Amino acid sequence: MRILLTALLTGTALLMPTIAQADDVGGEDAGGEIVVTGHGLDDTPAVPVYDVQTVTRDRLLSSASGRIEDALSAVAGFQQFRRSDSRSSNPSAQGVTLRALGGNASSRAAVLLDGVPMADPFFGYVPLSALAPERLSSARVTRGGGSGAFGSGAVAGTIELESAGPADLRPANGSLFVDDRGSTEASASLAPQLGQGFAVVTARWDRGPGFWTTPVAQRVSASVRARYESWSTGLRLVAPLTDDIELQARGLAFRDERTLRFAGADTSSRGEDASIRLVGRGSWAFDALAYVQARDFTNVVISSTTFRKSLDQYKTPTTGLGGKLELRPPVGEAHVLRLGADWRQSSGNAQEAAYNATTGALTARRRAGGRNSDLGLFLEDDWTLGPVVLTAGARADRWKIAAGRFVQTSPTGTVTTDTAFAERSGWQGTWRAGARIEAGSGLALLGAAYTGLRLPTLNELYRPFSVFPVTTQANGALGNERLRGFEAGLDLTLSDALSFSVTGFDDRVKGAIANVTIGTNLRQRRNVDAVHARGLEFSAAAKLGTVSFDGSLALTDAKVDASGASAALNGLRPAQTPRIAGSATLAWRPRDRWQLALTLKHTGGQYEDDLVTDLLPAATTLDAFVEVPLAPEVSLVLRGENLWDETVITRNQAGSIDLGAPRTIWAGVRLRLP
Repeated sequence: MRILLTALLTGTALLMPTIAQADDVGGEDAGGEIVVTGHGLDDTPAVPVYDVQTVTRDRLLSSASGRIEDALSAVAGFQQFRRSDSRSSNPSAQGVTLRALGGNASSRAAVLLDGVPMADPFFGYVPLSALAPERLSSARVTRGGGSGAFGSGAVAGTIELESAGPADLRPANGSLFVDDRGSTEASASLAPQLGQGFAVVTARWDRGPGFWTTPVAQRVSASVRARYESWSTGLRLVAPLTDDIELQARGLAFRDERTLRFAGADTSSRGEDASIRLVGRGSWAFDALAYVQARDFTNVVISSTTFRKSLDQYKTPTTGLGGKLELRPPVGEAHVLRLGADWRQSSGNAQEAAYNATTGALTARRRAGGRNSDLGLFLEDDWTLGPVVLTAGARADRWKIAAGRFVQTSPTGTVTTDTAFAERSGWQGTWRAGARIEAGSGLALLGAAYTGLRLPTLNELYRPFSVFPVTTQANGALGNERLRGFEAGLDLTLSDALSFSVTGFDDRVKGAIANVTIGTNLRQRRNVDAVHARGLEFSAAAKLGTVSFDGSLALTDAKVDASGASAALNGLRPAQTPRIAGSATLAWRPRDRWQLALTLKHTGGQYEDDLVTDLLPAATTLDAFVEVPLAPEVSLVLRGENLWDETVITRNQAGSIDLGAPRTIWAGVRLRLP
């Protein structure tokens, strides 16, 4: 925490005088007005070479639930480990993946906010409740594509979130919503111009009694609704240093509390993040970034037979440190050359106490954790030859897994287990390359091949866990995951109002980490030979006057390749991966701030477990969003989730079932000052 506060205060102290003097920077000697964006370097020509979908701010703001995971599901193939959203899932299950390359709760897709990786340094989950859609200008989803300049961890793709600035947020805006169960959602932002820079202050608070995740037939006296409460607040300061260099500082603090299934089964997550970024847009363009993250997580497990506390993970202090330096030398108008380095270190320890679920007596205390680090060097060039764009890049990662330890003591403090895991390190090379050809008449052909890398998380390596009735063991010997994949597709743009794309892909994650069944109600994290996913991804957009349509569909055939001790999984579909996922939105916008949108989503059947015995049936839901202006600065907003009240099963372990959100109606107002 001390490091975090020092970083944020130092950055703010550096930035505030710069903002105060910003008017002097843009005078005649400086060449006129300075444009400050608050973003990173401009996109490269290689972006459309890969399978990229962008979720616009309008789409982000019109999700029925008001949550980022709902908005991102407009891109078919996006999924969390479980179907439940960030109001009713255990935060540690919020791993994000793409292309059905899931199978465990850690993220196989890299999620970046203004260039900073957001995955929890210990667990690998993404703090979705802290990523409020109204704070963002866009979300760009690259399915596949390997690691490249994004850093390690992008084996399934990359999700780049860009923060909104004054142009999107106006000087001030806010919203207040209430649903039919008495839940509330409040958010506000201030975005004043300060000289030629700006500041953005945001806050959001959600709370609610929740809904029943337990089916009626399985409720007992200890069953409770999925109560939740979360808040987050952010501060961004952006100012020019010269006419082509700007300094950015960002801080984010959040806390989330949830109760899951039984009274006393409480979880919490919190974090304080800070980053400093220097962006230069001159002839030698550069992007220099440094960040620090302090996170914590708690979780109480309640026995489903005695309804007493069986485990109290009371503390998981975790620190993430990292940075990136990217240079773009002037090598001619036809080329965009990127070279640089990035570094990330994750350290943390889970501290927990185990109890006898019958007597309530303390039986053991455990401590598990370690330190992972990765230093990456990358080089990539985009070459534009008229209607052809070629791109190729290479990356070398120096990874290290160190300081791993698991200690268990008796209630009296006697050490019963003390395991120190051997330090491991090595170099891993990855690459990616592709081409896009503008064939004429609005048709573009594209193809790419790539590799990627993901280190096992500290949680996967060292911490066992239980979700009744199954216990999953950790595995300190886990190896790295390695991606090999290729894709080909076409983009067809018939006019500004009509476009279509299709991409076929074949991705293989070698050494994929899966929760492998090794006995009755017993699993262990293991590297299987591979998770292999092949499929087709479609997207379409059309606009006819005031009516628009956006659709996305993913058809995926995923299977596990396994041998040896994991041979029972060979040929089976990975856990939690559907064959089909789709989203379609029909919207009517007759004038500014008038909107009616209907979104249909379908997720195919998927299995809870690696042995494909516990089915989660297919689910189809209908959402609605309505906005009507009441005054020049005020709008009435109505949102409807799961209007058909579809039964969405999110967990099924040997018949013990959890449910997703039922039909929910929200009403509220939005305020935008001009």
